Amino acid sequence: MKTITKIALLFFITVYQLFASLTARVDTKSVELGDIVTYSLDISGQKIKKPDITRLCNSDVISTSSQTNMQIINGAMSKSYTLSYKFSPEMSCKIEPIELEIDGKVEHSQAIDIEVKAPSQTKDANFMLTLSSNKEELYVGETLELTLAFKQRNGAPALDSKFTPPELKGFWIRGESTPQKTQDDNYTTTTIVYTLLPQRVGELKISRAQMQIASRDNKLDSWGGFMPTIKWKNYFSNELSFNVKPLPEGVTLVGDFKINLLLEKDEVNANEALNAVVEVSGDGNLEDIKSFKPYIDAVGVFEEKATIEGAKLSQKIAFVAQNDFIIPPFEIKYFDIKTKEIKSISTKEVHIKIINAKPKEELIIKTDEKQITKNPEVIYGDAYDKVYLFMAFFAGVFLGVILMLLKPFLKFKRVKKSSIKEPRTLLAKLLPYKEDEEVKEMIEALEQNIYTDKSVEIDKKALRELLKRLKID
Repeated sequence: MKTITKIALLFFITVYQLFASLTARVDTKSVELGDIVTYSLDISGQKIKKPDITRLCNSDVISTSSQTNMQIINGAMSKSYTLSYKFSPEMSCKIEPIELEIDGKVEHSQAIDIEVKAPSQTKDANFMLTLSSNKEELYVGETLELTLAFKQRNGAPALDSKFTPPELKGFWIRGESTPQKTQDDNYTTTTIVYTLLPQRVGELKISRAQMQIASRDNKLDSWGGFMPTIKWKNYFSNELSFNVKPLPEGVTLVGDFKINLLLEKDEVNANEALNAVVEVSGDGNLEDIKSFKPYIDAVGVFEEKATIEGAKLSQKIAFVAQNDFIIPPFEIKYFDIKTKEIKSISTKEVHIKIINAKPKEELIIKTDEKQITKNPEVIYGDAYDKVYLFMAFFAGVFLGVILMLLKPFLKFKRVKKSSIKEPRTLLAKLLPYKEDEEVKEMIEALEQNIYTDKSVEIDKKALRELLKRLKID
C-alpha cells in the first residue's frame, strides 16, 4: 500500500511539473503616446517567486494586481497566477523576456514589441493640451512668450489631475503668469504664459508638457461583477523647436530699450547724500545689463543691486561730495531686432551744485629766495656733487650684480586660482567652447542646476582645471 502511495505521489508531482509554464501578453501592442498598456504574466505552477517589476519599456509601472486560480482535473490539482502591470510607454520599445523560478525551475517569457504613435488630438476630445509661441526664430537673449493651454470639455469627468511642465533646457525663465480661465459653449480653457530668454546659439527644443487625468472606470472582479476603479490617462502637448541666432560681436543686449535718470534734486549740502535712480525699460534681456556705478573724482558713489519688475530695470545710486561735480551720462548699447541695427542710448550729464561747498585749497610751492653767499664750502660744492654721483653710480652697478646672482634663489611663481564663478556667468563663458567634451559635460551640469529642480554636484577642482586650460578668468 505504501509503495502504491509513493508511486501516486511521484506521478502527481511529475504531471504537475509538466504543467509549469510562463506566458506574457499585453492588452494592446499599438498605442498612442499617453495611453496605458496592461502587461500580464500567466503563470502555472505550485511554487513561484513573484518578480519585482517596477519599470517596463523604460517607463515606471503605474499599478500592479494579481489573481490566483486553482483547478482539479482527474484528481490532479493545478494552480495558476496572473500578474498584471500597467504602464504608459513614451516611445516604441520591446518588453524583454522575464525570468521566473517556478517549482525550482527557471522559466522565461517571450519578448513583446510595443508600438507608440504620436498623440492625435481631435477637435472633440474631452481633454487637450497645447504649446504655442509668438516666435520661431530669435536671437540669444531675445524675449519669447510661450503659451500653455489646457482645454477641458464642459461636463467631462476628472476626479484628479497631475501636471508635468515642459522641459525648458537652454532657456532662462523670466516670469510666469497666473493661470487664466476662459469658458465657451464647449470647453473651459486654462492658459499660462511663460516669458523666456534663450541662453545659447543653435536649435533649442521645448519638450512636451504632460497632464494626467483620473476618471472613473469599472472592471470585472473575481465573481464576474463590475467593480468601480479609477483610471489614469496621460495627455501630451506638442513639441516646439527654435532657431537661436548669435548677436553681433561686441553686443550683449537685444531688444528695444529706453533709459532715464531720476534725481530728487540737483542741489545738496556738502556731505549730504544725493539719491538717484537709473531706469531702463523695454522689451529685452534686462538681466544682462551691468551695474551703472560710475567713477567720479573726489565723490563717494554708493550703489544698490539692480532690481527688475516686469519690463523695467531700476538701480539706485547715491552720491556724496564736498564740492560741485558732474554726473556723467549712463549709456547702454543694444541690437535692435526690428531695424537689425546696433543702437546706443544714454542719459544727459547732470551738473550738481553743492551748497556750502568747502573751498579748494591752492597748492602753493614756496622757494627760498635768500641771497647765496660765497664761502669755502660752496666753492667746492660742485666737486663734492661729482664725487657723490660717481659713488652712487658704482653702488648701483654693484647692487645690480648682487641681484642678478641672487635671482635664481628669489624667483617665485604666483599661481592664480580660477575662481568659481556665479553659475549663469560661468555658463555664458563656457558656451563658446561647447564643442569640447569636458566643457559639454560641465554645461549640462550647470544647466541642470539652473533650469531644473535637479541638483548636480560639480567637482570644483575639475572646474578650476578646466578654466585654467581654457584660460578663462
